[in-house]
Amino acid sequence: YPSGNLAIIVARERDRLICIVQEDELKTARIRALFQSDGRSTCYYPNGDEWINMTIQGGQYLDQAGNRVRRWMWPNLSPGPQVPLSPIFISLNRHVGVRILAQDKIFVSFLAMGRQAKFNIGTKVQAGAASQLPPPARLGEDELLLLAFRVRILQLFDRMRGCLNFPSSEQWNKIQPPMYLMTQAVKILELCMAADISDELRSSIRAIVNA
Repeated sequence: YPSGNLAIIVARERDRLICIVQEDELKTARIRALFQSDGRSTCYYPNGDEWINMTIQGGQYLDQAGNRVRRWMWPNLSPGPQVPLSPIFISLNRHVGVRILAQDKIFVSFLAMGRQAKFNIGTKVQAGAASQLPPPARLGEDELLLLAFRVRILQLFDRMRGCLNFPSSEQWNKIQPPMYLMTQAVKILELCMAADISDELRSSIRAIVNA
């Protein structure tokens, strides 16, 4: 961002790529969107509520009250009648936008100071791959909370180390958390989506890892 805060991260974890969009914040960079090369993606409202959720089968668009506004299926990946996708464009903030045209045409655009960068983070999942993917792990409420608090504690320890390294400066506020902590936070958010828990608890866990 023009402020110097990190906006977009693209990282590799084993055999998949992850694209993370962060909010323009100094101390705590909340996750505004997460895109994965295995076909799973989520965008969040500024308050942390789910905005758009996509899987290898299709996706859904929710309003800020949690009501489903739109739902679609990717062609040739799901049995039964197909619900086509009408192009979607959302602005995560004044600099970052997301345009969804097709499963392999999902664009993250970044505009600042008269210059633009565009990333195509869509992926084309083969029809046979949908049935080969293992089901996501499902954890209970207590386990998810423990994982979230563990990541939060590690985040605080990392921030304390930054404060000790720069005791007379505010530079430590600009230091991004280690990639492994960001990856763990992303995994917890994925587990929350797969778990059978209340929306209130899901929102609380998001708030803990993004605090």
